[in-house]
Amino acid sequence: MEKQNVIKEKSFEFAKEIVYLYKNLADKKEFVLSRQLLKSGTSIGANIREAEHAQSKADFINKLSISLKEANETEYWLDLLYETNYLSDELFQNLKNKNIELLKLLISIINTSKKQ
Repeated sequence: MEKQNVIKEKSFEFAKEIVYLYKNLADKKEFVLSRQLLKSGTSIGANIREAEHAQSKADFINKLSISLKEANETEYWLDLLYETNYLSDELFQNLKNKNIELLKLLISIINTSKKQ
């Protein structure tokens, strides 16, 4: 039985929600900001997946650091979409909280890895 990888699962579920949001925003004819959000929001999990098969500890930390940067950028796009009235309060808070959770997990894993 494969060991559960919480950050891998959470980042994949978050990416799915970002894809659904992108589709919804495209229906509203918002293409520029939502495209940026799509790229950064799905990149978080993609880099976490890459880190699974890192060639070294430094490579592992680097891939997760890229994920951290993408999560930070995702927070920016979520904030901007919310402040320009493209996101409801509920949707914004839900996605922002999930993104913050990913940020915290990534910071924790990176810091732990650096200490080992």
